[in-house]
Amino acid sequence: MGLEKRLSNEDSNSEYLYQPDILQKLDFRRSPARFSPQISAARPGEDWMVVRPLQRADFDKGFLQLLSQLTSTGNITRKQFDERFTQMKASGGYYVTVIEDKRISKIIGAATLTIEQKFIHNCSVRGRLEDVVVNDTYRGKQLGKLIVVTVSLLAQALGCYKMSLDCKDHLVKFYNSLGYKLEPGNSNAMNMRFEEPS
Repeated sequence: MGLEKRLSNEDSNSEYLYQPDILQKLDFRRSPARFSPQISAARPGEDWMVVRPLQRADFDKGFLQLLSQLTSTGNITRKQFDERFTQMKASGGYYVTVIEDKRISKIIGAATLTIEQKFIHNCSVRGRLEDVVVNDTYRGKQLGKLIVVTVSLLAQALGCYKMSLDCKDHLVKFYNSLGYKLEPGNSNAMNMRFEEPS
């Protein structure tokens, strides 16, 4: 493979899903969450950690394996991953944010912010928090709190009028500590599941 082709592939693999500079500007003082010691997306607490947008190269850094700690991912090929990445980037409104352990080039935490375009609230936008996961061997380092606060502040920075999530009952206390509230009369999560496409 020629040098130009290799450099082109490297550029493609390092492509971000969204512009990373917005994460460095997030003001963690605006969050009701408290960190001890103090950490942020710009300073995640260890020199070997970085909080950043998803990259194409994360296919090879264990992103899908991390998601499989949360739910079934299926047997996704590189081609499928690349196609979905391209679709998400082109359509906008997808902010998959990850934490990488740079020592071993592995994704150790992730969360997804999706933005819904609305007609209500003066054509505002609403955020949805999805697919929050931290590698089980890294738990206890405030990384779950870090990734959730990061995408919540990102939603605020992008102009969302509210941020919503669905969670299991045992996680309500965790999300309450980060500023999320159950709304009386409006705290039901209902789903309609469809058969998986073959």
